[in-house]
Amino acid sequence: MKKNQAVVKVMQPNRDQESIAALMEKLLLKVGEDPAREGLVRTPERAEKAFRFLTSGYETDVASIVNGALFSREGSDGMVVVKDIEFFSMCEHHLLPFFGKMHVAYLPKDKLIGLSKIPRIVDTFARRLQIQERLTQQVAETIEQVLQPRGVGVICEARHFCMMMRGVEKQQSGTVTSAMLGAFRARKETRDEFLSLVAAKNHPFY
Repeated sequence: MKKNQAVVKVMQPNRDQESIAALMEKLLLKVGEDPAREGLVRTPERAEKAFRFLTSGYETDVASIVNGALFSREGSDGMVVVKDIEFFSMCEHHLLPFFGKMHVAYLPKDKLIGLSKIPRIVDTFARRLQIQERLTQQVAETIEQVLQPRGVGVICEARHFCMMMRGVEKQQSGTVTSAMLGAFRARKETRDEFLSLVAAKNHPFY
Protein backbone atom coordinates (compact mmCIF):
# COMPACT_ATOMS: atom_id res chain seq x y z
CA MET A 1 0.00 0.00 0.00
CA LYS A 2 1.28 3.47 -0.90
CA LYS A 3 2.30 5.82 1.86
CA ASN A 4 -0.67 7.95 3.04
CA GLN A 5 -3.04 5.93 0.85
CA ALA A 6 -6.67 6.15 1.90
CA VAL A 7 -7.87 3.01 3.66
CA VAL A 8 -10.63 1.20 1.78
CA LYS A 9 -12.41 -1.41 3.87
CA VAL A 10 -15.81 -2.95 4.52
CA MET A 11 -17.07 -2.76 8.09
CA GLN A 12 -19.98 -4.76 9.47
CA PRO A 13 -22.22 -3.09 12.09
CA ASN A 14 -22.32 -4.61 15.57
CA ARG A 15 -25.95 -5.73 15.94
CA ASP A 16 -25.37 -7.06 19.47
CA GLN A 17 -25.08 -3.63 21.02
CA GLU A 18 -27.93 -1.31 22.00
CA SER A 19 -29.98 -0.29 18.97
CA ILE A 20 -29.67 3.14 17.41
CA ALA A 21 -33.40 3.64 18.05
CA ALA A 22 -32.91 3.09 21.79
CA LEU A 23 -29.99 5.52 21.82
CA MET A 24 -32.05 8.07 19.89
CA GLU A 25 -34.82 7.81 22.47
CA LYS A 26 -32.27 8.64 25.16
CA LEU A 27 -31.05 11.57 23.07
CA LEU A 28 -34.57 12.96 22.81
CA LEU A 29 -34.84 12.81 26.58
CA LYS A 30 -31.44 14.52 26.95
CA VAL A 31 -32.54 17.52 24.86
CA GLY A 32 -35.72 17.88 26.92
CA GLU A 33 -38.21 16.21 24.61
CA ASP A 34 -40.85 13.61 25.36
CA PRO A 35 -40.35 10.49 23.19
CA ALA A 36 -43.97 9.55 23.93
CA ARG A 37 -45.27 12.74 22.30
CA GLU A 38 -47.42 11.99 19.24
CA GLY A 39 -44.97 13.46 16.74
CA LEU A 40 -42.01 11.62 18.23
CA VAL A 41 -43.45 8.16 18.97
CA ARG A 42 -41.84 6.57 15.91
CA THR A 43 -38.96 9.01 15.50
CA PRO A 44 -36.27 6.76 17.04
CA GLU A 45 -37.10 3.94 14.61
CA ARG A 46 -37.24 6.31 11.64
CA ALA A 47 -33.96 7.89 12.71
CA GLU A 48 -32.29 4.49 12.93
CA LYS A 49 -33.48 3.55 9.44
CA ALA A 50 -32.24 6.87 8.04
CA PHE A 51 -28.88 6.65 9.82
CA ARG A 52 -28.28 3.10 8.61
CA PHE A 53 -28.96 4.24 5.02
CA LEU A 54 -26.69 7.28 5.37
CA THR A 55 -23.86 5.05 6.64
CA SER A 56 -24.56 2.05 4.38
CA GLY A 57 -21.22 2.55 2.64
CA TYR A 58 -19.51 0.73 5.51
CA GLU A 59 -21.21 -2.47 4.40
CA THR A 60 -20.64 -2.01 0.67
CA ASP A 61 -17.93 -3.92 -1.16
CA VAL A 62 -16.43 -2.16 -4.19
CA ALA A 63 -15.94 -5.49 -5.98
CA SER A 64 -19.67 -6.17 -5.78
CA ILE A 65 -20.37 -2.74 -7.27
CA VAL A 66 -18.01 -3.19 -10.20
CA ASN A 67 -19.34 -6.75 -10.67
CA GLY A 68 -17.23 -7.45 -13.74
CA ALA A 69 -18.29 -4.28 -15.59
CA LEU A 70 -14.79 -3.78 -17.04
CA PHE A 71 -14.32 -3.70 -20.79
CA SER A 72 -11.38 -3.59 -23.20
CA ARG A 73 -10.78 -0.05 -24.36
CA GLU A 74 -10.56 -1.14 -28.01
CA GLY A 75 -8.39 1.72 -29.19
CA SER A 76 -10.06 4.44 -27.12
CA ASP A 77 -7.46 6.25 -25.04
CA GLY A 78 -9.15 9.64 -24.63
CA MET A 79 -10.10 11.04 -21.25
CA VAL A 80 -13.32 9.73 -19.72
CA VAL A 81 -15.13 12.23 -17.49
CA VAL A 82 -18.27 11.73 -15.42
CA LYS A 83 -19.16 15.14 -14.06
CA ASP A 84 -21.71 16.62 -11.67
CA ILE A 85 -22.17 13.43 -9.63
CA GLU A 86 -24.44 14.49 -6.78
CA PHE A 87 -23.56 13.14 -3.36
CA PHE A 88 -24.66 13.50 0.25
CA SER A 89 -22.44 12.62 3.18
CA MET A 90 -22.12 13.11 6.94
CA CYS A 91 -19.37 15.15 8.60
CA GLU A 92 -17.60 12.91 11.09
CA HIS A 93 -16.88 15.86 13.40
CA HIS A 94 -20.45 17.05 14.02
CA LEU A 95 -22.67 14.37 12.40
CA LEU A 96 -24.15 17.03 10.16
CA PRO A 97 -24.61 16.65 6.39
CA PHE A 98 -22.37 17.95 3.68
CA PHE A 99 -23.36 17.70 0.04
CA GLY A 100 -22.28 18.68 -3.41
CA LYS A 101 -21.00 17.40 -6.73
CA MET A 102 -18.02 15.32 -7.73
CA HIS A 103 -16.28 15.21 -11.09
CA VAL A 104 -14.33 12.03 -11.86
CA ALA A 105 -12.00 11.47 -14.81
CA TYR A 106 -9.56 8.80 -15.87
CA LEU A 107 -7.22 8.06 -18.77
CA PRO A 108 -7.78 4.44 -19.85
CA LYS A 109 -4.86 2.07 -20.15
CA ASP A 110 -6.28 -1.40 -20.84
CA LYS A 111 -9.81 -1.24 -19.44
CA LEU A 112 -12.93 0.92 -19.36
CA ILE A 113 -15.50 0.77 -16.56
CA GLY A 114 -19.27 0.95 -16.94
CA LEU A 115 -20.19 4.60 -16.49
CA SER A 116 -22.87 3.94 -13.87
CA LYS A 117 -20.27 2.29 -11.64
CA ILE A 118 -18.45 5.56 -11.01
CA PRO A 119 -21.39 7.28 -9.23
CA ARG A 120 -21.92 4.06 -7.26
CA ILE A 121 -18.31 4.17 -6.10
CA VAL A 122 -18.83 7.80 -5.05
CA ASP A 123 -21.91 6.79 -3.04
CA THR A 124 -20.02 3.95 -1.36
CA PHE A 125 -17.60 6.37 0.26
CA ALA A 126 -20.05 9.27 0.67
CA ARG A 127 -22.36 7.07 2.76
CA ARG A 128 -19.91 6.92 5.64
CA LEU A 129 -18.86 9.36 8.32
CA GLN A 130 -16.46 11.46 6.32
CA ILE A 131 -14.34 14.49 5.76
CA GLN A 132 -14.35 15.91 2.26
CA GLU A 133 -10.61 15.59 1.78
CA ARG A 134 -10.60 11.86 2.52
CA LEU A 135 -13.74 11.23 0.46
CA THR A 136 -12.08 12.80 -2.58
CA GLN A 137 -8.90 10.75 -2.14
CA GLN A 138 -10.75 7.48 -1.56
CA VAL A 139 -12.74 7.82 -4.78
CA ALA A 140 -9.59 8.57 -6.79
CA GLU A 141 -7.59 5.70 -5.29
CA THR A 142 -10.43 3.22 -5.75
CA ILE A 143 -10.75 4.08 -9.45
CA GLU A 144 -6.98 3.65 -9.72
CA GLN A 145 -7.06 0.27 -7.96
CA VAL A 146 -9.96 -1.06 -10.03
CA LEU A 147 -8.82 0.11 -13.48
CA GLN A 148 -5.05 0.63 -13.26
CA PRO A 149 -5.43 3.55 -15.70
CA ARG A 150 -2.77 6.00 -16.82
CA GLY A 151 -4.21 8.57 -14.46
CA VAL A 152 -7.19 9.60 -12.35
CA GLY A 153 -8.53 13.03 -11.47
CA VAL A 154 -11.27 13.87 -8.98
CA ILE A 155 -12.67 17.27 -8.05
CA CYS A 156 -15.19 17.58 -5.23
CA GLU A 157 -17.29 20.70 -4.58
CA ALA A 158 -19.32 20.70 -1.38
CA ARG A 159 -21.21 22.78 1.15
CA HIS A 160 -21.12 21.83 4.82
CA PHE A 161 -23.98 22.21 7.27
CA CYS A 162 -21.47 22.35 10.11
CA MET A 163 -20.39 25.71 8.62
CA MET A 164 -23.86 26.81 7.54
CA MET A 165 -26.00 25.96 10.60
CA ARG A 166 -23.50 26.44 13.43
CA GLY A 167 -20.05 27.87 14.07
CA VAL A 168 -19.26 30.58 11.54
CA GLU A 169 -22.77 30.30 9.99
CA LYS A 170 -21.66 31.12 6.44
CA GLN A 171 -24.44 29.89 4.15
CA GLN A 172 -22.78 30.77 0.84
CA SER A 173 -19.32 29.33 1.42
CA GLY A 174 -18.17 26.22 -0.38
CA THR A 175 -15.17 23.91 -0.29
CA VAL A 176 -13.31 22.44 -3.25
CA THR A 177 -10.91 19.50 -2.95
CA SER A 178 -9.04 17.54 -5.59
CA ALA A 179 -7.03 14.36 -6.00
CA MET A 180 -4.75 13.93 -9.01
CA LEU A 181 -3.02 10.60 -9.64
CA GLY A 182 -0.71 9.41 -12.41
CA ALA A 183 -0.81 11.52 -15.56
CA PHE A 184 -3.17 14.02 -13.94
CA ARG A 185 -0.47 14.87 -11.41
CA ALA A 186 2.51 14.56 -13.76
CA ARG A 187 1.19 16.48 -16.78
CA LYS A 188 -0.16 20.02 -16.63
CA GLU A 189 -1.83 19.54 -20.04
CA THR A 190 -3.87 16.65 -18.68
CA ARG A 191 -4.96 18.62 -15.62
CA ASP A 192 -5.88 21.61 -17.78
CA GLU A 193 -7.99 19.43 -20.10
CA PHE A 194 -9.83 17.97 -17.12
CA LEU A 195 -10.47 21.38 -15.58
CA SER A 196 -11.72 22.79 -18.89
CA LEU A 197 -14.13 19.87 -19.38
CA VAL A 198 -15.47 20.25 -15.83
CA ALA A 199 -15.93 24.00 -16.31
CA ALA A 200 -17.59 23.70 -19.75
CA LYS A 201 -21.21 24.86 -19.82
CA ASN A 202 -21.89 24.48 -23.54
CA HIS A 203 -23.01 20.87 -23.62
CA PRO A 204 -26.68 19.83 -24.18
CA PHE A 205 -27.37 18.98 -20.55
CA TYR A 206 -27.28 22.62 -19.43
